[in-house]
Amino acid sequence: MATAPQKGFFARLLPASAGEQFFDLFEQHAARSREAAALLGKVLHDGVDAEEQAARVKVVEHQGDEITHTVIERLHQTFITPIDRGDIHELISRMDDVLDLIEASAERIALYGIRTMEPEARELGDVLEKSVEEMEAAVRTLRDLKDRPRLLAHCTEINRLENVGDQLLRRAVARLFRESPDPIHVIKWKEIYDYLENAIDRCEDVANVIEGVALEYT
Repeated sequence: MATAPQKGFFARLLPASAGEQFFDLFEQHAARSREAAALLGKVLHDGVDAEEQAARVKVVEHQGDEITHTVIERLHQTFITPIDRGDIHELISRMDDVLDLIEASAERIALYGIRTMEPEARELGDVLEKSVEEMEAAVRTLRDLKDRPRLLAHCTEINRLENVGDQLLRRAVARLFRESPDPIHVIKWKEIYDYLENAIDRCEDVANVIEGVALEYT
């Protein structure tokens, strides 16, 4: 059984902490994704030690996993949830996908010993950081749906950024095949590009779940 995400309504049905805990956890997870994307960005832009940054991203990713597990556990323990149970599960799962793909991107750069970054990788990293920031903003707005236009504006921006990411991926791969004589170089960067772009795609998945929740509780 789910109830509309309105604080006054919650108060009549269950202790505030029982409903608010899910929004707290969503926001904590989104903050971990923002932190991981920023760490990855330092590798792509500033040439910061890739292995050290990948290790730091791994720690953040583990923290995200713990939050995800907590959400699932509490979902089983909570009788009345602030939004539909399926939406809670879908939302935290898609958010976890974003963080997993950020971690995979950082890990591949470190494993492949890459020192010189392709310009399109830096651009994709920028789009990913912006997408994650918008995702976090949308998640924070989800707590109280009174400002639906602002929430939907964040989701719309995520969708726009996903289109930008698609265009960047096509351009990056085309230049890679056109200009690189080394097939190993091509294979390495094609995989990294795919991880970066997939992370941006998963941000759009999060936005789609949030838009669905917003529409359901209109």
